[in-house]
Amino acid sequence: MTTYALTAATGHFGQTAVKQLVALVGAENVVALARNVDKAKGLMPAGVTVRPGDYTDQDQLTASLQGVDRLLFISSLPGGKISRIQQHQNLINAAKAAQVGFVAYTSFPHADQSKAPLAADHQATEQALKDSGLTYAFLRNNWYLENEANGLKKAAAGKPLVYAAGAGQVGWALEREYAEAAAKILVADAPKAVYELSGPARTYADLAAAIDGATAQALDVATYKQGLEAAGLPAGAVAALSGIQQSIRDGQLTPDGDTLSAVLGHELTPLADAIQAVLRG
Repeated sequence: MTTYALTAATGHFGQTAVKQLVALVGAENVVALARNVDKAKGLMPAGVTVRPGDYTDQDQLTASLQGVDRLLFISSLPGGKISRIQQHQNLINAAKAAQVGFVAYTSFPHADQSKAPLAADHQATEQALKDSGLTYAFLRNNWYLENEANGLKKAAAGKPLVYAAGAGQVGWALEREYAEAAAKILVADAPKAVYELSGPARTYADLAAAIDGATAQALDVATYKQGLEAAGLPAGAVAALSGIQQSIRDGQLTPDGDTLSAVLGHELTPLADAIQAVLRG
C-alpha cells in the first residue's frame, strides 16, 4: 500500500487536505505531520497517524517521514526565527534522507518568473527541490479568497471595498478548493511537474459586484499605503499588503484560466456563494 503524508496538518489547508486524502485513500494510509502533536490528534479524522513535524528540526522530520511514499509539502509561514527558506530546506533534506518517492509543494503563482516579493522563498524552494533529485510537483496556488476577508466584511457592512490593484486580475478561489486539488494531485497516477492553479480571472470590482449593495473604491498604491499606516498597522503588514496590491496591479497574479476546476473535476463555488462562505468565517 502507498503511504501519503502531509505537513502543517493543523492549518486550514492541511485539515481540508487530510479529510480529502482520507476520502480518497483511507485513513490507514494517511500520516499527518504537525508541530503540535497533541493538537493534531484532536483534529485529525479517526485512523490517521499523527507524527511530529517541526520544520526547524530536520532530524525529527527525517524520522517522521520514514515509510512515506508521497508527501504534500505545505509551505511554512514566513517571519520565524529560522528563515522559511531554511525550514523548507530542512524538510527537503529530510524527505530525501527518508527516501520519499514524490513531493508536491504548495508554491506561488508563476514562481519561476514572478517579481513579487512574496515569490522569493518559493523560487528558492522550487530550486532546492529540483536540486534534491526528488520527484516533485509544484502546486502554484494563485490566491485564496479568504485573503480578502477583511475588505469583504467591510464591503458587506456598507463600506467600500478599498483596493489599489487597478484593473489587475486575480484567480481567487476558496482555500478548501485549493486544498482539495492538492490532495487529488498527490494521489494522481502521473502528476505533472508544474500546476498553475487558479480560479477564473477577476478584479476587485468583480468582488464588490458579487456583494449586494457593495461598492468599490480604487486608490493608487501610495494612498492605499497611507491608509494602512493611518489605521495603525505595523510596518511589516503595511509593506506586505501594499506590496500585494502592487503585484496584482503589475499583473503578477493574472491567472492562466480556470485551471483549478479542471484538476478538481467540478466547477468552483460561484463567486457570490464563495464570498458568503468567507463572510461566515
